[in-house]
Amino acid sequence: PHPKRLRSGHPRYDETLARHEAAMTAGEPGYRDPTSGLFVFTARFLADRGYCCDSGCRHCPYVV
Repeated sequence: PHPKRLRSGHPRYDETLARHEAAMTAGEPGYRDPTSGLFVFTARFLADRGYCCDSGCRHCPYVV
């Protein structure tokens, strides 16, 4: 994820990336954030959607 969306020093950074990877591997649209419990879309789901919605998605492939 872009550093503005999830900093590398976040206490659950590695767990978050592992959940993202597991969701991508399973073909799931997202995963539960280990800190907040909110549903987070995967980069693949967001790329397949085809546009940025300007909601600040953690794995947005359109962040510049």
